[in-house]
Amino acid sequence: MQRITLGDFELTAVSDGIYHLDGGGMFGVVPKTLWSRKIASDDKNRIPMCMRVLLVEHESGLILIDSGSGSKDDAKFQGLYGLENVVADGVTSLEAGIRAAGHTPADVSLVINTHLHFDHAGGNTLRDAAGAIAPSFPKARYVVQKGEFHYATHTNERTAGSYFDMNYVPLVESGRYELIEGDREIVAGIRSRVTPGHTPHHQSIVLEGDVPACFVADVMPTAHHVPLPWIMGYDVEPLRTMESKRALLAEAAADQWTIVFEHDAHTATGHIARDAKGFVLTA
Repeated sequence: MQRITLGDFELTAVSDGIYHLDGGGMFGVVPKTLWSRKIASDDKNRIPMCMRVLLVEHESGLILIDSGSGSKDDAKFQGLYGLENVVADGVTSLEAGIRAAGHTPADVSLVINTHLHFDHAGGNTLRDAAGAIAPSFPKARYVVQKGEFHYATHTNERTAGSYFDMNYVPLVESGRYELIEGDREIVAGIRSRVTPGHTPHHQSIVLEGDVPACFVADVMPTAHHVPLPWIMGYDVEPLRTMESKRALLAEAAADQWTIVFEHDAHTATGHIARDAKGFVLTA
């Protein structure tokens, strides 16, 4: 857990634990001889990934940006991804972190999903004592791009392994989800910015204020993905990712945004500068 004060905003970066993904998948066309200089892989070629979400103390209430993977997955799934996010008796690292920050899940008034992959939206729901799917945040409304919800519920052989209806369909059916379209203000000072590529309707979240910040989610999952060509093999439209990054990085460098990385196991935040080769991360 890391407290971050950014002008008008009090933020807490909370981890929903660690999981592991194939290093080749994470870096796409970048060869292992290059990416392995940045991060080591295990004997299965997997690298550790954080599931870092953001708590925002806002005048409208407590806001959560993304929700980690949750606790509904079976042992086979947990083993496949080396998922380590349950601390005790079904309590996730996210719930423990929210409580350590002085809040409870019932205090969350708004959940913003950047997209609906299991590692970003799995914590939206839980299994109750009777085994039924229930909201993890009983008083919250949820927000995601309308196009992302359609994409998540109309999968194909390439995309089905990342989307699970139990993470979002019950919330839409119960009227808890607001499906938005395009770039817009969600609440005062917090806006969506559509950054397609990883998925066609992926969004990053911009926090506007004296010290602006951007939760970039999977357009740049780690600090190592700042260089324009370093794009995940998991992205369905990698060339669109590159253009999303180009525009985002240019604005971040010009306006001195603080960038919040969702998946970097070691680096939570940084700033962007230009150099002769393009964009680089600074402290």
